Amino acid sequence: MKKHIIIGLSVVIAVVASCQPRTKEAQNVSAEQKETAVSQDIKPAESGYADVNGLKMYYEVYGQGKPIVLLHGSFMTIPLNWSHIIPLLAKDRKVIVAEMQGHGRTKDIAREFSYEGMADDVSGLLRHLKTDSADILGYSMGGGIAFQVAVRHPEQVRRLIVLSGTYAHDGWWPNVEASFATFTPDMFKGTPIEKQYDSLGNDPAHFPEFLKKVMSIDLKSYDWSKDVKKIQAPIFMAIGDADGVRYEHALELFRAKGGGKMGDLHGLPASRLAILPGTTHIGMMQRTDLLIPMITDFLDSDLNTAPPTF
Repeated sequence: MKKHIIIGLSVVIAVVASCQPRTKEAQNVSAEQKETAVSQDIKPAESGYADVNGLKMYYEVYGQGKPIVLLHGSFMTIPLNWSHIIPLLAKDRKVIVAEMQGHGRTKDIAREFSYEGMADDVSGLLRHLKTDSADILGYSMGGGIAFQVAVRHPEQVRRLIVLSGTYAHDGWWPNVEASFATFTPDMFKGTPIEKQYDSLGNDPAHFPEFLKKVMSIDLKSYDWSKDVKKIQAPIFMAIGDADGVRYEHALELFRAKGGGKMGDLHGLPASRLAILPGTTHIGMMQRTDLLIPMITDFLDSDLNTAPPTF
């Protein structure tokens, strides 16, 4: 099954790349350049490396307005995960994107992978950028990091968005969780993930080590349920109806955050839940037609939870 997931991811990435707007000049660039370009129509206002917790963390900043931080999934990079989303959010927001430990241009260090450690890195990046607080959006692995940012650094989080992410290891369907141990480097042969790992200055010989280290965080038990349910920031959690995340897992958090009541009688909760139809875990990042309006509405809402009057 896991091989099918990796193949599916490669197809999705190829579709994303083919759908990007192209200028006349862009038609002549190489395939590798196309894979690493966010968009030909938008350039970062700032990019560089932040010294945080022993890392030189690569980041880019786009647009202006209220800041939102985008946290990518396992094995991904800024262009692979966010190329088609940055232009949509940067129209009226400051979009901060970064590459996590060992991913892309953020070189690995002698430190184990952990959601908590990467959350502290994100906190350090915000301080480096002199940003007191921001909206945090995480996808898959990035969703776990986002949960931990809100748990460990609540003062830096205005609102939290988690796409296809979990706050406990058993938040995944059992067969999905069991499949994590079956990842092998051969599954990534020739994929955009392997190609971009090589093209961004990493030693190809270390790719198996990179794979093993990234997967280590999901091969051990974790359960942040108590802490996550105490998060004060409003949470918008979205999963696909054909995702790897259990429906009950998302519903449990939504109920803890005020869901499970009739809004016409009790008012709307500050937090939100969406189950996107016809959407897989990998396909989640392709559903910008549904996601972007819901994300912007959540971020811009005044959180007036009072029930309507008649």
